[in-house]
Amino acid sequence: MSRAARAAGLLLALAGPASAQGEAPAPGDWRAEKCARYRAAWDEALKRFTASGLSDDFLTAHEAFLARGCDDPRDVCPRSKEELALANVMVLRAMNAGTASTFPPFACRR
Repeated sequence: MSRAARAAGLLLALAGPASAQGEAPAPGDWRAEKCARYRAAWDEALKRFTASGLSDDFLTAHEAFLARGCDDPRDVCPRSKEELALANVMVLRAMNAGTASTFPPFACRR
């Protein structure tokens, strides 16, 4: 067996059965996975930064976003410097978790 054939076989084996069969996660499953990753990042961020300086409106709106399975509307408006700092951290964390920068719920429409 040639070196290239062995390498291709190794890559196929490492990719796992789903990749070998060309299966991708269902869109609903990916949304749930993104939401779970985002929720874990949120929980960790709250532990690190605490809720000091975060308004009840901000926390309630964010909890509603999580309760909806991270679905629209995206209407969590950071108003204080602490809320804005946390929102910025969460956008970066969300992107690091494999979601788009538009996934987090932060928007000010009022």
